[in-house]
Amino acid sequence: MPERQPQINSPAGRRERLPEWVRRSVLNTEENRQVRQILKDQQLNTICESGRCPNKGECWAAGTATFLLMGPVCTRTCRFCSVNKGRPAPLDADEPLRVASACKQMGLRHVVLTSVNRDELPDQGAEHFAATISALHETIPGIAVEVLTPDFQGRKDLIAIVLEAGPVVFNHNLETVPRLYRAVRPGSKYDRSLSVLAAAKQINPNIHTKSGLMLGLGETRQEVLSVLADLRKVDCDFVTLGQYLRPSRDQLAVQRYISPEEFEALGAAARDMGFKMVHSGPLVRSSYHAGELAGQLA
Repeated sequence: MPERQPQINSPAGRRERLPEWVRRSVLNTEENRQVRQILKDQQLNTICESGRCPNKGECWAAGTATFLLMGPVCTRTCRFCSVNKGRPAPLDADEPLRVASACKQMGLRHVVLTSVNRDELPDQGAEHFAATISALHETIPGIAVEVLTPDFQGRKDLIAIVLEAGPVVFNHNLETVPRLYRAVRPGSKYDRSLSVLAAAKQINPNIHTKSGLMLGLGETRQEVLSVLADLRKVDCDFVTLGQYLRPSRDQLAVQRYISPEEFEALGAAARDMGFKMVHSGPLVRSSYHAGELAGQLA
């Protein structure tokens, strides 16, 4: 029997009603508006907006956001992601200082930095990550910086540049199971992504490494457990498991909605494997409550 692959169109051929456990209310608080204004004034991008994250309202209402470095255009064509694809503009050298200024205005003590892929750059954007981390440390002494990086095409020298700047958590998401990589993440490779996490630990054994998976794209439970086992083999410390939610009709359709009970069971299995921190639930995302969770291990 041929393996089932994710499809663009929904199985029913129409927009499906979301289960109750993945619906979110729109929050339009004063804190939300303040974060929006700071981001606008500093001309910064966030994955909250570009990725159409369902938790944006909650996070912004709590006065936090996940910054998307190096512009809003990605050089890869992942089929789950709503970030714009194409030819990016040149890097903005002032962006690191603007990110630091925004974080100071927002009163952040833990910040998550992510980025688009910049495969056209000789260093894949590693120096820009490092410059932003350094600007944050200089502007807000004692701030904890968590990075969610692209794969840097597997280059250890580029991973080292980011780590030398002193993040407290190094995250690179595997996103899905090996069988689905070609359909979900064209341009990326499962083994290469796994090697990024292994390299981070080899370069700095004291760094907390982290990864995440989206569920509901057609993977099996056993495949998820196998990926979790692979992550433990490279000494990955933290893992997040969340429901894939289709950002728009241009992205892959959801194949199945995983129940909260299934997420709880997978989370328990991950803890039994030895992960130091597990966050598993329908609306979990890589940076969701990241500061609170990392703080538990401080």
